[in-house]
Amino acid sequence: MLQYLTVPVTAFAQNCSIVWCDQTMDAAIIDPGGDLDRLLVEVKRLHLNLQAIWLTHAHIDHAGGTAELAERLQLPIIGPHPGDQFWIDGLAQQSQMFGFPHADPFTPTRWLQDGDSVQIGQSTLAVRHCPGHTPGHVVFHSAEAQRAFVGDVLFAGGIGRTDFPQGNHQQLLDSIKERLWPMGDATVFIPGHGPESTFGHERRFNPYVGTP
Repeated sequence: MLQYLTVPVTAFAQNCSIVWCDQTMDAAIIDPGGDLDRLLVEVKRLHLNLQAIWLTHAHIDHAGGTAELAERLQLPIIGPHPGDQFWIDGLAQQSQMFGFPHADPFTPTRWLQDGDSVQIGQSTLAVRHCPGHTPGHVVFHSAEAQRAFVGDVLFAGGIGRTDFPQGNHQQLLDSIKERLWPMGDATVFIPGHGPESTFGHERRFNPYVGTP
């Protein structure tokens, strides 16, 4: 069964998730935006075998530590969707703009497309392309664990910003309704910031996408 630990990183309190298969203890890190030493302390504490970096999208608070972590531990970088290439190319400028430590661009080992899957140990997660916040944003869904790691698509009581370059508000709403809601009301989602919630709760009460 898939297990996970969420560790808020960077000044933006971005929810980096360490996910692992409890049968093999193989693990991946979703969105290592920074504070790498803190993350690696947790990996060691949990006795995990870190195998990969998975990215939902390439904003600095989600991807800022990716190049360093990949180089340090020789890890493959999985994701996001190719639509975020320009965000990856601009990581150094993003780090300056938002006062983050310098971040190098990188080339993902594998780009992700809608309908792909990723695997860690014996746990497989489905990949859904959910553009709107960024054009290349993806979401990782474990049907077995009823968990979805949604980055900045959806929050408890909110939705992702769409005022960044190539953001699209209608596209974001469509991504949520067409690609997240079918995962089921009972699915717990881990957003890029803030507390967890369920799709059922947000579908009823979220002021941006709720339909009571």
